[in-house]
Amino acid sequence: MTGKAKPKKHTAKEIASKIDAATTNRGGGKAGLADRSGVEKGGHAKFECPHCKTTAPDLKTMQIHHDAKHPKLPFEESKLVNLHSTHGADSSKPRPGVRGSLKK
Repeated sequence: MTGKAKPKKHTAKEIASKIDAATTNRGGGKAGLADRSGVEKGGHAKFECPHCKTTAPDLKTMQIHHDAKHPKLPFEESKLVNLHSTHGADSSKPRPGVRGSLKK
């Protein structure tokens, strides 16, 4: 007598999604907000748009933002505000980073 085929307890897709959720920065509440806003030296927001004050982690992302939100204005790299150069480093403050463990 044969029974129904039992599914696996954990699929590869489920395991991969759990690893991704554990090792990807998803915000982090107030600490994540400060991290994204570039207030701290350890923040991921490096550049600030001079027109609308939106932050971006790198130059290419800022250029994509500029082309989408300010198409009539010319993109000038020299006018971008580098948030990491304007704020001083303080190594004693906690830096929000990856949620969970880095072990795989």
